[in-house]
Amino acid sequence: MMVSFFDQFASPLYLGIPLIAIAITLPWVLYPTPSSRWINNRLITVQGWLINRFTNQLMLPLNMGGHKWALLLVSLMVFLITINMLGLLPYTFTPTTQLSLNMGFAVPLWLATVIIGMRNQPTVALGHLLPEGTPIPLIPVLIIIETISLFIRPLALGVRLTANLTAGHLLIQLIATAVFVLLPMMPTVAILTATVLFLLTLREVAVAMIQAYVFVLLLSLYLQENV
Repeated sequence: MMVSFFDQFASPLYLGIPLIAIAITLPWVLYPTPSSRWINNRLITVQGWLINRFTNQLMLPLNMGGHKWALLLVSLMVFLITINMLGLLPYTFTPTTQLSLNMGFAVPLWLATVIIGMRNQPTVALGHLLPEGTPIPLIPVLIIIETISLFIRPLALGVRLTANLTAGHLLIQLIATAVFVLLPMMPTVAILTATVLFLLTLREVAVAMIQAYVFVLLLSLYLQENV
């Protein structure tokens, strides 16, 4: 039976029940829970150090009002990194290759930043739609363009994460298929192709972490404009 390369992105079913909920909730079980003891083990210490460093880096350009989002943004980045990394394991499903899930993250958070800006500083928020010093004949056109670019932001967030992960998974599957096909016919070429596959896998590990960081970083920049 011929299997499509895109079948790997279909949500797995068991007895007709989609297992994407398990794939989303499972990452939280993998992280160790900090204890109340004065001295923790090395894993918890490294985990806390990394989270503190990222939080400081993310909250640096924001004022005190934006620091309320620290827990949400850091939790989202850790969640996305974990899902993306687990999706690189064999016979696993990556929920972040689904545009619906990524848009479910992007749209509410983007809308929250817009609502905060309209509530706290409506003049500044609306001023972003019209750059200073714009010639009077161009004012209607620029307002339309800036409004469209504003509403495209959540779409760009979701599509960027989905497209990068989907492309990487497809490349890995294509090259892995080529290795198995070439191995009995041209072993030398198959070994070279396997080396490329290994390097591509390392690249996808980096992409999995970078894309999660970019997703949260862009949300923090949107928040910075509205707080």
